[in-house]
This record gives sequence, C-alpha cells and structure tokens, in this order.
Amino acid sequence: MEKFKTLEILQKTPNSRVFHLYLNRPSHRNALSRDFFSEFPKALASLDQNPNVNVVVLSGVGNHFCAGIDLGTLGSISENSDSNDRGRAGEKLRRHIKYLQDAVTAIELCRKPVIASIQGACIGGGIDIVTACDIRYCTDDAFFSVKEVDLAITADLGTLQRLPAIVGYGNAMELALTGRRLSGSEAKQLGLVSRSFGSKEEMDEAVRLIAEDIASKSPLAVTGTKAVLLRSRDMSVEQGLDYVATWNSAMLLSDDLTEAISAYTQKRKPVFAKL
Repeated sequence: MEKFKTLEILQKTPNSRVFHLYLNRPSHRNALSRDFFSEFPKALASLDQNPNVNVVVLSGVGNHFCAGIDLGTLGSISENSDSNDRGRAGEKLRRHIKYLQDAVTAIELCRKPVIASIQGACIGGGIDIVTACDIRYCTDDAFFSVKEVDLAITADLGTLQRLPAIVGYGNAMELALTGRRLSGSEAKQLGLVSRSFGSKEEMDEAVRLIAEDIASKSPLAVTGTKAVLLRSRDMSVEQGLDYVATWNSAMLLSDDLTEAISAYTQKRKPVFAKL
C-alpha cells in the first residue's frame, strides 16, 4: 500500500471491509499542507478501486480532527503570484483554488461511503472535508468553526456550498459570518453530525458497529444509494426520480438482489460478492 506524508490507511481488523483513513500530522493538529491536497485524492481513489473496501472511516491522529489549512500553505498561495498581469495572476489563482477544491470533492467521487469520526478541533478546511463526507459523528468535546472570515478570506473549498443543505441556510449563514465556535452537542442539534458521544472510545465503538453494518450490505445498493442521493441533491424531485429509474434499470437485477432475497427467506446473513 502506498505511503503518504500526511495520511495513513489502516485495516484495523483482518478480513474487515471497513478501512480507516487518517489525517496524520498530529504535531500540527492535522492542518492541511500542500502535500495533503495531492495525497488525499490519491488515497481515496486507491480505496475506491480496492475491491476489499466497502466503507471508509475518516478521522484524525491525535487530539484533533483538523485545524484547517496550514498557514504556510495559505501564505505560499499569495507568494506564487509571479505575474505582473493582474488578469493572468487571477487566472492562475483560480486554477489553484480549483485544484484544492478537487481534493475535497474526491470524497464525493469515491463510490464507497466515507464516515467522518471527529474529535477535538474541526476548523476551516476541516469543515470543508466533513461536509463532503456521507455521515458525520463527533465527541461532545469536539468543536467546529467556519474560520475563514477571521482570516479575511471567503471559504472556497466547499463549506459554503454544502453546509446549507446540512444545517439550513440561516444557520450556515450565521456560522460562516461569525466564525464562532460550535460545540459537539450544538452540532448534533443543528444536524451537522448524526450523533455526539461522551468520549472518543464510545464514538470509536459506535462508528465501528455502524461501518461494519453498512459494509455487510450489498455493495451495489450502498454505492447506488450514495450516488443517487448526491445527484438528487442538485435536482428537482422529478429529475431525481428519473435518474434513479435509469440507475436501477442497469443495477437492480443483480446477483446481490437474488442473494438478499434468498438470505431473508432462509433467515441467514447474506454474503455479497466484492465490487
């Protein structure tokens, strides 16, 4: 398995189809360096293409999930504007922002569900990452902040596009304009996370059980559910229904369906082939 400077991939339990992807810069509170933005989409692509992976759990090594973009990375963006032509400098900066955006969007492009398991700080770029994840859980002492406004920038890696659909437009506007700290319990109240836990140990065990449960289901049904939900988010109900009808016309009649029905009638656990 490929080695990364800013990430680590682990299969904690032999034969498990749940794989763990760790942000691995604990001495920097897992702040996002330049290497992260090249490594993260590669790691997700490798997990996506690995037939042994059904679910990905994303978390941070150490006491914090992610403290946002490394300030050194942020500083280098302005330093790299080497053109005296304002138009060309702006075009180059736009391309760079799109490159950074693509690293976060890689979570949605991964066919396998990505579950965020959050403790400690989840700030700025950390919010960009978790809002792109499929399911989010946190500890009670976790805290969240859409911090970009305090650095005199507009959040541009996905928070402003994804957060309103998760917590509502008004709540997203308030959080983004104030940059205030949001507790784990308030994150649960707003719907940013599905559940909040009293300790990391409780969260880890709950996430393990949930991830293993999802991993035991039909890979075709799970990847299809993620794909259709993501596509339907940006469609009308009529367009979404048409999309899922087209999807299921290709995917519904599968060996997984036959196995699921057989297992149900025989009162046993189904066993599905790898994807």
